Amino acid sequence: MARILLACAVLAAASPVANHAASVRPAPTQASGLFRSFQRDLARAGYGVKTPSRTVAHAHVNTAAISQDELKRQVGYKAIDDYVKSGMVVGLGTGSTAAMAVERLGQLWKSGEVKDIVAVPTSERTREQAESYGIPLATLDTHPDLDVAIDGADEVDPDLNLVKGGGGAHLREKMVEARAKKFIVIVDESKLTNALGPGFPVPVEITPFCHEHTRRAIEQLPALGGKAKAVLRMGTSSSNVPDGDNIAVSDNGNYIVDIQFDEPIADAPALAQQLIETVGVVEHGLFIGMTTAVIVAGKDGIYVKE
Repeated sequence: MARILLACAVLAAASPVANHAASVRPAPTQASGLFRSFQRDLARAGYGVKTPSRTVAHAHVNTAAISQDELKRQVGYKAIDDYVKSGMVVGLGTGSTAAMAVERLGQLWKSGEVKDIVAVPTSERTREQAESYGIPLATLDTHPDLDVAIDGADEVDPDLNLVKGGGGAHLREKMVEARAKKFIVIVDESKLTNALGPGFPVPVEITPFCHEHTRRAIEQLPALGGKAKAVLRMGTSSSNVPDGDNIAVSDNGNYIVDIQFDEPIADAPALAQQLIETVGVVEHGLFIGMTTAVIVAGKDGIYVKE
């Protein structure tokens, strides 16, 4: 059943983006006990299943003169206003767009408009931001079942498959979002693409041990057909643009390689499966068949694809 989703309240709300503390690296003990059940969770979430998407509704607003930050704020606020209610366990994503959702949840929590919320953050950056608003936090160890998770994406294809992980948090993001009853993605229209690959590299988190061997093994995967290059991320783990001389280290103590494509990925589900089966790979940034809905800020206004 189609629902008409309006964005008027979102467009009326705006506040400065919360300043974020620098990312810090914790010991990877929280996530370690969850890996063995992780693939089962993805299967339950529909991993690898392609389903046609549809546009639910538009809120016709002229966005031509609105800044990129304001577009991010609009979709972030709308996701919280439409999908989060008192008493929920909420997964909080990572990145500049997800930060707007955290900002809105913090506002509603402080005002008392939502109560009895528990949030599961997907990175140290998100944890620090949520803590600044006093939002109660937990991990999957104590709250393994989420009502909703809200996050941005680097690319979205017509089947609502995603590339995520430009900020280096895709392992924790996927672990949390695979446990959510609903996974809501928030983007501006520039993130929509006809096919994954050329527009944004696919990040892959790998173990530091023999990382060059793993990097070469990734390049040789049949799904890549020798047409892609796996580049070790250097400098800050939260950016796939090299900004330092040292190997980037994720929140989990691992390295990241970014697979760069000149052509669209021919079979994204096949590549996702081959990557996760590669020894030395911890997790990749292809989110296949996991998305419930995408809230998009476009030139014709805010609309929802599902």
